[in-house]
Amino acid sequence: DVLDCLYDMIFITVIPTPTPQTAEGPETLKFRLSGFPRKHNEGRIEVFYKGEWGTICDDDFSLANAHVLCRQLGFVSATGWTHSAKYGKGTGKIWLDNVQCSGSERSVSVCKSRGWGNSDCTHDEDAGVICKDERLPGYVDSNVIEVQVDENKVEEVRLRPVFTIATKRMPVTEGVVEVKNKDGWAQICDNGWTPKNSHVVCGMMGFPHEKKGKKPNHFLVHSVACLGTEVHLAACPLEFNYDNATESCPGGMPAVVSCVPGPLYAQSTVMRKKLKMPSTIRLKGGAKYGEGRVEVLKGSEWGTICDDRWNLLSASVVCRELGFGSAKEALTGARMGQGLGPIHMNEVQCTGHERSLWNCRYKNITAEDCKHTEDASLRCNVPYMGFEKTVRILGGRSRYEGRVEVLYTETNGTLRWGLICGEGWGTEEAMVVCRQLGLGYANHGLQETWYWDSSNVTEMVMSGVKCTGDEMSLSQCQHHRTVNCQKALARFSAGVICSETASDLVLNAPLVQQTTYIEDRPLHMLYCAAEEDCLSKSAAKANWPYGHRRLLRFSSQIHNIGRADFRPKAGRHSWVWHACHGHYHSMDIFTHYDLMSANGTKVAEGHKASFCLEDSDCDEGVSKRYECANFGEQGITVGCWDLYRHDIDCQWIDISDVKPGNYILQVVINPNYEVAESDFTNNAMKCNCKYDGHRIWVHNCHIGDAFSEEAEKKFEKYPGQLNNQIS
Repeated sequence: DVLDCLYDMIFITVIPTPTPQTAEGPETLKFRLSGFPRKHNEGRIEVFYKGEWGTICDDDFSLANAHVLCRQLGFVSATGWTHSAKYGKGTGKIWLDNVQCSGSERSVSVCKSRGWGNSDCTHDEDAGVICKDERLPGYVDSNVIEVQVDENKVEEVRLRPVFTIATKRMPVTEGVVEVKNKDGWAQICDNGWTPKNSHVVCGMMGFPHEKKGKKPNHFLVHSVACLGTEVHLAACPLEFNYDNATESCPGGMPAVVSCVPGPLYAQSTVMRKKLKMPSTIRLKGGAKYGEGRVEVLKGSEWGTICDDRWNLLSASVVCRELGFGSAKEALTGARMGQGLGPIHMNEVQCTGHERSLWNCRYKNITAEDCKHTEDASLRCNVPYMGFEKTVRILGGRSRYEGRVEVLYTETNGTLRWGLICGEGWGTEEAMVVCRQLGLGYANHGLQETWYWDSSNVTEMVMSGVKCTGDEMSLSQCQHHRTVNCQKALARFSAGVICSETASDLVLNAPLVQQTTYIEDRPLHMLYCAAEEDCLSKSAAKANWPYGHRRLLRFSSQIHNIGRADFRPKAGRHSWVWHACHGHYHSMDIFTHYDLMSANGTKVAEGHKASFCLEDSDCDEGVSKRYECANFGEQGITVGCWDLYRHDIDCQWIDISDVKPGNYILQVVINPNYEVAESDFTNNAMKCNCKYDGHRIWVHNCHIGDAFSEEAEKKFEKYPGQLNNQIS
């Protein structure tokens, strides 16, 4: 029975850090950076050889050795190295000693040394490397600091529900704690079991807290002594006893843990209302719940955290504060995309016991200390819900694409796969499917999938699916109660293409504020613009070529701060030539320009602007890739921006019919979600405007979610400027 097997157990697997591999003779070597405190491009160097992780001794170590090792880690070169276990002492083998490289070797295994496993060192002499923070071309950046424990001690931990009824409810919040090692599954003796132990287990299971004051009601493992700050049970001191399980737990029973779920996973409405999400911390840019760039609210403005000293302890405080479990990974180097605005915190140091990140030690920073390329992010342990078992995608060229099929329950209780009607299916719906399957972000939502016909499923069981894009599973989206699909053939069923990374576009709000002005442009200079629908409808009744139109002009500088290039959905064959700009536009509607009253009513007709997408300029060290001229490839590279200057045609709103008053200028990028992004909440930009019939004052320009709720309410109630002085 497909669904019953979901509820048998809940478990978490400890997965070793993915690292680059190089084949050297019969052995495959892996490398990783470990220890703390450290940044993602530095740390104790560890080598995986013959099935075991080990360190390298610092005897005879040199910068040349560090160059070779940094390249094997995926960095271009080394900037330094450390001795005497600066990043902490490792465990296990010391694999190499007296290593002497020239610096040009492809692998440390071909450098001179005493040979594998031959060393007279202790772990007090573990070597470390500091790599240049620049990746080798084609190397996928990891920037991951994750829990490193002895996987031979505890491989997995699970909660096995005690009562049959509990197995049918997700998530499982209470059960017997079981651990798995190389000899199989074992229970834990509850003698001396403490709330701190429960705190660690609940965190691993994706829950912020254990139930207070509940003695485990009621064996192989005993004498567990967690501090409560550990992110994995294997990091706690514990003993195994294999000889006589009964004697190892005199008068005891198997340890039972009961966890309190966070607000997103509470099983009753009453509990959901009681558990509120914090209002001063949030995650942005992640593909699923429990991951993202960490942002904190200071004053009335959201900002990011610099990744200096960022580690699992601090990340776990954030995760639990947000209603998730402990941190699975602490990520550095803007792994979840770059933030905007201020960087509020640096060198955050939590003990792990804090209830809020604001209770941890941290430094205020200046602009010189950090850049948004160093924004900290994380991945939390989240409760297992089994959502991935109720949807699948088939027929694609890889596991990231295919026709969507959902598990449907008949009235008689029979389970079968059916198709989803493709009508109205788009990016928001695809986002939910990709999240549900753990496949990252949505690249495209497809309404026809005839080229992926790979299964014998032909019946439509779902239609009219409408998601906001935030849901955990398709079952939480709206859809027709009974199937109503005009094109009911299998070829018109819904499909998705998912991706591990996505772009993230954002408008430069300060530049809009700096460049806004009014121009009275003669009609004889607006023929081209009129042909391209850049003027209000009333322009058609004007006495051409006499008279003028009043235009609100400003520059649009659109940055890609995500982790993938922004590429137009339409192929070259459907691009449209624009005579005004002298190039092809790859997106028919790329931005909406609107002037609105405080209650959201449009006072100017607005303008749906089409764009040619290109790299006008880029951050230091990033090369331009896209260019509009000569029918070139279009897009916006990560770390680059596209600039439409205030003085080019159609870069305006026609306000000829607008009366004096107080208004809101709004620009929305990618308004129809035509191209997938990691974060759509930062696509809108708003400004307060005062127009006196002759001049315009623009201020408070900001990205839609940059302010606190209170500040946003004040913005919307803006009473207008008394003069042109902005306090």
